[in-house]
Amino acid sequence: MKAQSIRIAVVSDIHGNRTALEAVIADLRSAAPDLVLHGGDLADSGSSPTQVVDRIRELGWAGVMGNTDEMLVRPQALEDFAGQSKAPATMWDKIREIAAATRAALGEERLAWMRGFPLEIARPEAGFALVHARPGDCWRAPAADASDAELETIYGSLAEPVVAYGHTHVPSIRRLNGTPKLLINTGSAGLPYDGDARASYLLLDDGVPEIRRVEYDLEQEVKLLDACGLPGAAWTAKMLQARGPAMPQES
Repeated sequence: MKAQSIRIAVVSDIHGNRTALEAVIADLRSAAPDLVLHGGDLADSGSSPTQVVDRIRELGWAGVMGNTDEMLVRPQALEDFAGQSKAPATMWDKIREIAAATRAALGEERLAWMRGFPLEIARPEAGFALVHARPGDCWRAPAADASDAELETIYGSLAEPVVAYGHTHVPSIRRLNGTPKLLINTGSAGLPYDGDARASYLLLDDGVPEIRRVEYDLEQEVKLLDACGLPGAAWTAKMLQARGPAMPQES
């Protein structure tokens, strides 16, 4: 069956950044996709977790489970991953503190909505599939230098020729040699790691991908972080200003 002509937008890894989200929503009005999906990691570590979740629910965006979403709705998922990690224990202690505060801010009704996120969404009529990191696992995405053979092993279970994912906060578009599969990393709307402070999202127009970058008021978001009172806000502000990952400061 030939894929239908459809414009799909994917907004992933917002991480509670309300300022960036609103700028992306404004850009979506001009881009005018037929369908908007979220790629997970909606709330944790940003200034405005409840506002971001409520806004996405208001807009009716369907989407997939991200690792920080799963961490919020199933705390054991964090422990399972941290137990296999070589990262410092102090980092995981900070992440637990942030998660606990975010979980409390969201409340049970919002968390119950998030528990319903699937690990993947497929739109066979559009030849498109979406995951947060990889099929069946929202915690582990392949390395940027993964071989085509490795990527085909990871994503080959998805029959659709176009697969979008996020998680790494670094956008990319890659066609696997010898296959029809196109792999697209959407980048992060709320916490980019590629040296570009602008919000990033994917617009897929009849199978043709575009990574759109959207200016927003970064300093306004930093002010919201400073005022929000959530643990880890200074760490998030540091990463936003550095335009990349950073370790939390010692308490």
